[in-house]
Amino acid sequence: MAKENQTPMMVQYQAIKDQYPDAFLFYRLGDFYEMFNDDAIKGAQLLELTLTTRNHSSKNPIPMCGVPHHAAQNYIDILVDKGYKVAICEQMEDPKLAKGMVKREVIQLVTPGTQTDTGVGNAKQNNYLTALTQTDEQFGFAYTDLSTGELKVTSLNNFEAVLNEVMSLQTKEIVVDQTVEADVTSQLQKVGILISTQTDTEVKAELSYLTQDVQLTEQQTVLNHLLTYIVTTQKRSLAHLQRAVVYKPAFFLKMDHYSQRNLELTQNIRTGKKSGTLLWLLDETKTAMGGRLLKQWLDRPLVNRTDIMARQQKVAVLVDQYFERNSLQEELTQVYDLERLAGRVAFGSVNGRDLIQLKTSLKQIPKLQHVLNELPQTTFDDILERLDPIDDVTEVIDSAIVEEPPLSVTDGGVIKDNYDATLDQYRQAMHNGKQWLAELEASERQITGINNLKIGYNRVFGYYIEVTKANLDKLPEDRYERKQTLTNSERFTTPELKEKEHLILEAEEKSTDLEYQLFVKVRELVKQNIQRIQSLAHAVSELDVLQSFADVSEKYRFVAPTLTTGGHELSIEAGRHPVVEKVLGRQTYVPNDVAMPESTDILLITGPNMSGKSTYMRQLALTVVLAQMGCFVPATSATMPVFDQIFTRIGAADDLISGESTFMVEMKEANEALSHATANSLILFDEIGRGTATYDGMALAQAIIEFVHDHVHAKTLFSTHYHELTVLEDSLKGLKNVHVGAVEKDGELVFLHQMQDGPADKSYGIHVAKLAGLPDSLLQRADTILSHLETSSDQHATVQVVAAQQQHANQPAVESEPVSKTEVPVTPVAESTIQVTETKHEADTQLSLFAEPEKEPTQADQVAEQLRSMNLMGLTPMDVMNQVYKWQQQLNQGKKKR
Repeated sequence: MAKENQTPMMVQYQAIKDQYPDAFLFYRLGDFYEMFNDDAIKGAQLLELTLTTRNHSSKNPIPMCGVPHHAAQNYIDILVDKGYKVAICEQMEDPKLAKGMVKREVIQLVTPGTQTDTGVGNAKQNNYLTALTQTDEQFGFAYTDLSTGELKVTSLNNFEAVLNEVMSLQTKEIVVDQTVEADVTSQLQKVGILISTQTDTEVKAELSYLTQDVQLTEQQTVLNHLLTYIVTTQKRSLAHLQRAVVYKPAFFLKMDHYSQRNLELTQNIRTGKKSGTLLWLLDETKTAMGGRLLKQWLDRPLVNRTDIMARQQKVAVLVDQYFERNSLQEELTQVYDLERLAGRVAFGSVNGRDLIQLKTSLKQIPKLQHVLNELPQTTFDDILERLDPIDDVTEVIDSAIVEEPPLSVTDGGVIKDNYDATLDQYRQAMHNGKQWLAELEASERQITGINNLKIGYNRVFGYYIEVTKANLDKLPEDRYERKQTLTNSERFTTPELKEKEHLILEAEEKSTDLEYQLFVKVRELVKQNIQRIQSLAHAVSELDVLQSFADVSEKYRFVAPTLTTGGHELSIEAGRHPVVEKVLGRQTYVPNDVAMPESTDILLITGPNMSGKSTYMRQLALTVVLAQMGCFVPATSATMPVFDQIFTRIGAADDLISGESTFMVEMKEANEALSHATANSLILFDEIGRGTATYDGMALAQAIIEFVHDHVHAKTLFSTHYHELTVLEDSLKGLKNVHVGAVEKDGELVFLHQMQDGPADKSYGIHVAKLAGLPDSLLQRADTILSHLETSSDQHATVQVVAAQQQHANQPAVESEPVSKTEVPVTPVAESTIQVTETKHEADTQLSLFAEPEKEPTQADQVAEQLRSMNLMGLTPMDVMNQVYKWQQQLNQGKKKR
């Protein structure tokens, strides 16, 4: 449609739309929000609306769709959840009083990162908006949750650190400026994050105090961009935003997003949901804000021993005091989401029911104080000091707001009687007028003899007397003035009714306006106490998380871990994987020890698939996370150091975003650990090297083990199917062999799920395949091939892992040698650690003119050959017994065939 032919309304619409080209424009028309043109076409598809047109008779009708204003929030949420922005355009003046076009403006831009109405199902989740600026390789990084007012900022050294923060926060939107490289934004978009651009900065004076504690230039810059974006999009009060807190990732236990995913801390790998995660197990919180704090503690465990012990001591007190803990839980269930209530007060969107929730919550605080004062220790004194009941706010709400207010604050019925004298007068006039109407109705029925005569009201015609047409002949002539004719009745009025109508409607209008003014005054008084409410919310949420820790610790028989001060001893007795134990049940799960004294850095774990190696590794990592959150741990006893980082390589998965194979992802994660781990770190490597050829994989696995042993010295669990690597225990003094027990019973494999010293005797791969249900004929063929491979060492190359002491005898050990962050020195394993030996039997016999048939070796020949090549001095008595049993089976099979 040509611009010169547009109606004034469409001209106004297009002018506003041009200001928000990347957002759906919800344009208010009466009781609907309308969308036009491309917004309507795409919006109708996404929201499943009926697409219509405006100007049907035009050559180019305008596509159009709309949603009712009272239901708009649901549609806005749908679009925002899908990653879109929505600009809400409201009528800024009364259409009845407007001259020409009604003035309209966008009152708010709702985006994935600024969405505050997250719904009941997401009450325990934060919705973070992040911001990023870049100076060379240095990044300024800030984030906020608009619903709670949390505001934090840091500096990051590389993009990997940025990605880790972004993935940990699960942010949906990130604000960038022109300094951020295109490659960085492209990578962020690939993981599903909406990129918004904010080039200019203009922080209002009333928000300048938010950055007063920030010293570094890049941090001030990124905060200014973030605050400018918030002011530009929200267009409302931001009084609830808290002063920016500077943090460093090094303040917390470092886990990259791969490790957090592998350990299933907050999200189940298979379902993407909370169920089956450590968060699912730990969440016994009673408040929404406690649930959010629990997730924050889980994402960022502590590394300061003093802070960890402070939390642990509080948990210990609550574990011992069952009745007081139970009382705390009962009182906390009556506390609503104080953080988000404070946010709604600041935004001006709070209603009467919200204020009643605030009052109810504040009335619980003295009860919480009483319970804490009953505890025998003074451990909770710091929380007690922050439990401010804010009595003045409670009293104002209690005296002003009715106990069951309506949702709307503009239609009256919110303010209590006897709160304001003028309001009481209006209400008395309304009451008297309505009483007069009731008396009039009764009088008119008696005078006219019409028993169904009634007095009614509607917004268009006001008050009226209604008489059915069947009774019209009963009316005295000229008693009433005709007002409206309906199909089955007539409506009338009288001079007295008109007078009372004027008095009643005037009282109602004035009463409603006055009520809203009084409500706003109450809201402003509460707004002046936002910081006190937020401080109280922090104290209550901390108390909630601590009682949750205590409840879980008692329910699942957790114990308080001992954190060493100087050494690196790691000793866990009867440790369990808490989530697996909860799913399987206490009687089914088999606990295991972890014994790594100062002298042991590496546990080399062997054993069949499905036996529990990965579970054993994960349970150690979860135990560390729990301990450094301040919670008790799943074991009968635990002594451990405070770790600075956890690195994991567990499970196999391609990185589809980067187009990288499983093996490439495996190597990158291994490099991340080898490059950044310290002697205070924990490394979990599961089946490193399995994604490539056997010899390559074995060579890499051994080289990685040696590198960790000689250079990193981190506590490491390394599981492998390369049984040849178990001889490294003889040459690497910090390595110990352990295996998961399994036995064969009547030809069936039985997993013991019990960790035992020493290497596993074999992999049991075919047995595991049998458990998976593969065809019997296939399994029999696999068994035949395996037997042939195991007995063909006289015809094929044999691979030996060279005793690493030869290498170490010629090269002095490197103690704590600094490691490059970009390159990991790897021993040339093909020459120094893997030896390939060709073994051939040359017969000094004359070649026959005609080929003779090759004689197939018998079972006895095979057993004899194996016995000749066996290194008896390198086997344990148990290994020898197992081998003799296997030979016996072979010989018996050969006898049956004959």
